[in-house]
Amino acid sequence: MTEKQVQASARRKPRSLAQELVTVLTERIRSGQLKRGDKLPTESQIMAAEGVSRTVVREAISRLQAAGQVETRHGIGTFVLNAATSGGLRIDPATVVTLREVLAVLELRIALEVESAGLAAQRRSEAELADMRAALDELNEGAAHATDAVSADFQFHLHIARASGNHYFADILDHLGTSIIPRTRLNSARLAHDDQAHYLSRLMHEHEAIYEAIARRDGEGAKMAMRMHLSNSRERLRQAHEHADVHKA
Repeated sequence: MTEKQVQASARRKPRSLAQELVTVLTERIRSGQLKRGDKLPTESQIMAAEGVSRTVVREAISRLQAAGQVETRHGIGTFVLNAATSGGLRIDPATVVTLREVLAVLELRIALEVESAGLAAQRRSEAELADMRAALDELNEGAAHATDAVSADFQFHLHIARASGNHYFADILDHLGTSIIPRTRLNSARLAHDDQAHYLSRLMHEHEAIYEAIARRDGEGAKMAMRMHLSNSRERLRQAHEHADVHKA
């Protein structure tokens, strides 16, 4: 790699580098360069060929294992199991751009985050609760000044997912990134026929209800508060969607 490429790689997060490596190896399996039963190059060989760290290589291999494409035999190496297919879970945050797609993501979030909130209330540590509080304080500060504070909003939900004790909840949210926050793609306040300050104030109260339930270890209360929050967001946008469709007709 050139010096510029090395510097660019250093600026990227290990998780994104791991996904890039997964893509490279998956394509080699799909194209037949690596066939069923073939042994993958060693960690050191992949590190040298792709210019990534051992941590990135191990994360990529772990993801390929989870996808059922490879298996690691202790003391022997990692072997290809099956050719990659074009199916599987494919959620590209960049495609979440229309109101209809934002609604679809909210439906997915309800299914995921209601359960993760309930688990977080049961399993969270004091440190994880403190992380939620810090993100919420930052979010509330933004609401007080009628600013979006999208990053803090996302971090609040991500901390809850992490506190669930099930990393798959957090992995999905982390993959989607801030695209899960409707106002990163759409002017939610305008669509809901609300002023920005009032809109953000309502979000603040919804988030506080979630936090308070998790703080008191009330699993059912946390699930109810999260469902209420996400359902309210979905309903506001659904009504706006219907209103937009009527005006198009």
